[in-house]
Amino acid sequence: MRLQVRVIPNARRNELMRRPEGELILRLNAPALEGRANKAAIEFLAEFLNVARSRVTLVAGEKSRHKIFEIVGLDLSDVEGRLA
Repeated sequence: MRLQVRVIPNARRNELMRRPEGELILRLNAPALEGRANKAAIEFLAEFLNVARSRVTLVAGEKSRHKIFEIVGLDLSDVEGRLA
């Protein structure tokens, strides 16, 4: 499945939340330097969704706040269950 999120680096803590309009927001305490936020996002999503890091891939938005991650082996209902 593909997951579109808006990443906010330099946050106080790592968290994934959904805005009322449906947009997913991923707050990371990692800075947006030298790919650190991208790496932290992959690690956080893997832990949050309980999958191996190798199953989470950044497919679009490497230098943007709007990113698309591909997660192998999960479907939308799995992600929705974790967000609830």
